[in-house]
Amino acid sequence: MDINKVLYISQEIMPYLPSTPMSEISQKLPQGIQERGSEVRTFMPKYGCIKERRNQLHEVIRLSGMNIIIDDSDHPLIIKVATLQPARMQVYFIDNEDYFLRGQSSKDLEIRLTPEDNDERIMFYVRGVVETVKKLRWDPTLVHASGWVSALAPIYLKRVYSDDPSFRNSKVVYSVFDDKFDGTLDPRMEEKFKMEGFTDEDLKSISSAPVDYVALNKLAIDYSDGVIQASTEIDPEILSYIKESGKPFLPYPGETEYIDKYAEFYNSL
Repeated sequence: MDINKVLYISQEIMPYLPSTPMSEISQKLPQGIQERGSEVRTFMPKYGCIKERRNQLHEVIRLSGMNIIIDDSDHPLIIKVATLQPARMQVYFIDNEDYFLRGQSSKDLEIRLTPEDNDERIMFYVRGVVETVKKLRWDPTLVHASGWVSALAPIYLKRVYSDDPSFRNSKVVYSVFDDKFDGTLDPRMEEKFKMEGFTDEDLKSISSAPVDYVALNKLAIDYSDGVIQASTEIDPEILSYIKESGKPFLPYPGETEYIDKYAEFYNSL
């Protein structure tokens, strides 16, 4: 493969969360790409329902300790890691007690338990991943973001981090799933974005109304180098937007032999 370093920014990964089409592909795809000779780094949020002892997570002190400022408030970034067997693939977890609850008894995810925080939660998650990769001194050839929790990765990488040596030459791929959320994100989301340094031009696709699921996915598509349909069916408005964008597009590749199709798509970029 020409793509020798691949960063995966995932919404959920099996076995740390129950088996779903998204969590399963987010486990098998990085493993398959690693087996094909690429160096892989994989990230997911450290949701409160993920038990650290059972899953053998431990904090990476040298990577933790940074504060990320969102809406003028400091939020400590904590990095944890576990190893997926038998592939011996490391999975990094982005943790913070403001956005990912400690000692949570519910098996549900914070994105559904406290949806009013989702705009800041996904901002924190994406920035946490990017800052951690910079600390690792690891320069990915390709970044693959999967699911709406990772949907801000393309705009951050193409705007805020576009001149950073770690990401200057990275191609960005976004996978769209059928994981729709209800309602809209915080109406102040655009204002919070501008505090991060984004301009009106950067945010034009979300400036007319509060950001819903469709608008968030359109924003991700706008700043991606390629888009993948990761579910058999996705929102028809989003599918039309992908096709109209003219971006390189991989339609749903099926449930078997999809890793080879993903690898071919990566290399086509």
